[in-house]
Amino acid sequence: MKEKAKIAVLVSGGGTNLQAIIDAEKSGLLKSGTVALVLSNKKDAYALVRAEKAGIETVVVERGDRATFEDRIVKELEKRSIDLVVLAGFMVILSKSFTDRFPNRILNVHPSLIPSFCGEGFYGLKVHEAALAKGVKVTGATVHFVNEIPDGGTIVMQKAVEVKEGDTPEVLQRRVMEEAEWKILPAACELVSKKITEEKK
Repeated sequence: MKEKAKIAVLVSGGGTNLQAIIDAEKSGLLKSGTVALVLSNKKDAYALVRAEKAGIETVVVERGDRATFEDRIVKELEKRSIDLVVLAGFMVILSKSFTDRFPNRILNVHPSLIPSFCGEGFYGLKVHEAALAKGVKVTGATVHFVNEIPDGGTIVMQKAVEVKEGDTPEVLQRRVMEEAEWKILPAACELVSKKITEEKK
């Protein structure tokens, strides 16, 4: 039996993308990796409830001084021999010293087709507001590796989503989640996990 890649999902909020990964593991879409840890920087994040319901270990590391905050996260990841880190609505920009420790081992999902509407300041509804303000007809989501530049790492997967007449930022956000984020994030987790397990052989 091939050993699975151990995945840690970092969260700050509701955890809908985490749920998509949990569901993908249950259904067998994610078969080369397993969610071994859910880590939140907020103790009241609903994502922690989702993890507990799925029987996944949870840890809360609240923000204090940035360096010690990141060091505490690294300790938790190393303690469990985590292979892949997934940022799923983790509202913290990580430093270069953190991302350099896990080259091509940190995934993030962004709710636009990078390089459009990305980088510092583009998160949550702001991305969809900007897309609508620009009048684009197609938007979508991108899964990319994380480096020290916000949304600057290598693209792993993208999926386009149609912008419809009368869309509000909230309606568009929901469609991008359902049609793109929840599909490509678990698929990218499988793709990278498979690569990790093959390298471990």
